[in-house]
Amino acid sequence: MLRFVLFVWLALTATCVLAQVDQLPSSDKGPGPSQAPPRYDRSNEAGESSSRDTKIDLSPPKDDVKKHPNSGSTADDAAPDEVQEFHPWDPHKAMKDIEIGDFYFRRKNYRAALDRYREALFYKSGDAVANFRMAECMEKLGNADEAVNHYQEYLKILPHGPLSADAQKALQKLKSEKQQASEKTQSKR
Repeated sequence: MLRFVLFVWLALTATCVLAQVDQLPSSDKGPGPSQAPPRYDRSNEAGESSSRDTKIDLSPPKDDVKKHPNSGSTADDAAPDEVQEFHPWDPHKAMKDIEIGDFYFRRKNYRAALDRYREALFYKSGDAVANFRMAECMEKLGNADEAVNHYQEYLKILPHGPLSADAQKALQKLKSEKQQASEKTQSKR
């Protein structure tokens, strides 16, 4: 019985809602079949022009060259030490690249991880975590010089960061290994 009453109540509510929709004013329904849609008529605006008809003077002011002598230079005219290249800045993409690099690192796929950390540094240069993880990959791949550079870069960015103690230890280890290797080569001669 309760289900029947609930069903009847829902049916009546739906019927009322549909009846209200049908009672909307005719202007809200759009043009009828015999009515043309409204059009923009330029003849109604006497004396006004559209932006296409308006000509704007884009020439520089008379004293512009005197006030801004280098404003006319292009990338070809620029001094060699000036940066003329833009890189995308996308910290979210960089964070995702680091996350994927960490996945590869855990799977011991150091080359793939290294590529992801490089890409993270492309999208967010100066990222401390990417530099640290890149240094770890370089160390695992046997490129100690590059690993030292990236550990040092991490320490420049975050000298007291959460991984700074690990970076210091790794630097000491790599430097001692390099010193031992140079001593071995000298003793063989």
